[in-house]
Amino acid sequence: MGVAIRDILADCKETLTWGDLPGIAAVDAHNALYQFLSIIRQPDGTPLMNGAGRVTSHLSGILFRTVNFLEKGIKPVFVFDGKPPEFKQETIEQRREVRNRANEAWKAALKEGDMEEAYKQASASTRIDRHIIESSHELLDLLGIPVVQAPSEGEAQAAHMVRSGGVTYAVSQDYDSLLFGSPVLVRNLTVSGRRKARGRTITVNPERFVLSSVLDRLGVTREQLIEIGILVGTDFNPGIRGVGGKTALKVVRSGEFESLIAEKQPDFDPGPIREFFQNPPITDDYALEWRTPDVERVVEMLCGRYDFSEDRVRNALTKVSVKATQKTLDAWF
Repeated sequence: MGVAIRDILADCKETLTWGDLPGIAAVDAHNALYQFLSIIRQPDGTPLMNGAGRVTSHLSGILFRTVNFLEKGIKPVFVFDGKPPEFKQETIEQRREVRNRANEAWKAALKEGDMEEAYKQASASTRIDRHIIESSHELLDLLGIPVVQAPSEGEAQAAHMVRSGGVTYAVSQDYDSLLFGSPVLVRNLTVSGRRKARGRTITVNPERFVLSSVLDRLGVTREQLIEIGILVGTDFNPGIRGVGGKTALKVVRSGEFESLIAEKQPDFDPGPIREFFQNPPITDDYALEWRTPDVERVVEMLCGRYDFSEDRVRNALTKVSVKATQKTLDAWF
């Protein structure tokens, strides 16, 4: 879900081309997996699966998007979520209920033959389980892509990695990365290109947000940006009913954040959430090393166990693998 401040950030984004993106990208892994699982589906909403009924949409997304990244000079590192903070439990439960309702609505739409509604509800029913995580880790390792395990929120860890200077930008669909202090956020990197939405084909382009420019344009500090997020609602609190981004911006600029919270939510203490955004659990115990893909083991995994087309997998991997007639992987970096 993230924080709903898109309306006040509309003038802060830079639309990019792939030529603007070479560098090291810290990808919010769970966010990317949700995108792959939501979008890579059959017309009736059914995810891609192997003959045994195991979901493979995420593996397709990881393989082909990672190859695309490497071709464009982007060195991805996937950052996985760790243990969520206690005050996120309510949001987690709410999301589980939403997915369950969407799953029932998907079944109903299929019975009625409404494929557009079925696809919509199926996407909303997306969930990440142990199989998704473990198979994603395995494929990324075979592709030679580094993985970082965050102690808590992946976006917080990615933001820290960018601030530390070893990573060029964070990649996520959610604006929380800015609240966590990422100097640069790139959106749409895992979903860019042409795809269908609401029955029509649209083009999705990457877009970049530079935190210093965002704060300057809005006329706020990072702490005030966090306050805006708290007012509209984050993954850790529901926000104040009826308060959107523009209203929250006015409230914070006028110094009325505390008084509005006291009036509308007298039993709510925003302090722990503010502190979590400013000083989240992070780690420096990671190494960023990219290796040549293990082609045969990738083929064994995807084709032998998950029924991928061997021609498609090998054709994709030839773009980044060591070949006598092609560049080595090192040349891409």
